[in-house]
Order: sequence, then C-alpha cells, then structure tokens
Amino acid sequence: MLMDGYIMKVDKIAAYLRYTARAVLLTIGILIFVFALFSGAEQLGGGIEGVILNSPNAIPWAVLLCFVYVAWKWELAGGSLIVLMGLFTLFFFKAFEHPFILFMISIPLLVFGSFFIISWYLTKKMA
Repeated sequence: MLMDGYIMKVDKIAAYLRYTARAVLLTIGILIFVFALFSGAEQLGGGIEGVILNSPNAIPWAVLLCFVYVAWKWELAGGSLIVLMGLFTLFFFKAFEHPFILFMISIPLLVFGSFFIISWYLTKKMA
C-alpha cells in the first residue's frame, strides 16, 4: 500500500515536469519564432516579401519547435536535443556576455530540456 502511494507521487511529479516543459517551451518557441520572423522584415522591404527574406532568422526557433514535438513523442531524445540546443546557444549567442539571452533563452532550454529527461527517467523507473 505504501509503495502504491510512492508510485503515484513519482508519477505526478513526472507528469508535472512533462507538462510544464511542454507549455513553457512551446510558449518560448512560438514567441521567439514569431519575433524572429517579423523583427527584421521591415528593413528588408516590409510586407510578405520582407517576411520571406527575413525567414532564415526564424529557422533556429522552428528547429526548437520540432525538438519540442520530438520530446512530446520521445522524452529522452527530445529532451537531449533541447539541452544540446541550450548548450549551443550559450556559445553561439555569447550568452555569458548578455545576461538577457542567458536567462531568457539558454537557461530555460537547459532547465526544461532537463525536465523532459527527468520525466522520462521517473516514468521508466516506475514502469
């Protein structure tokens, strides 16, 4: 009886981590994707043409959304990809020199990618 309560608690923790990571990463991914897509479009002619010319800036964030989808299906693989992306952003964006990028992009990717990995581990451990 005591073991059933423990399993239920661990299962709830895994579900909390999973759903929190999904919600936060989808929100971050969509917001930054839209910002990256439209932010430089005006300098490139505006309108649809400017958005199309500026679309390469949004590719990394489309990749993040793909990684979140992978994590939705396979938590370990997707979580690992998201953590690797977080590590990549540390160096690509020179995040240690720019605290905003560090705290708004790199750290959330590392933390919530880890949430997927921990959720996978807890779910596998209880299976």
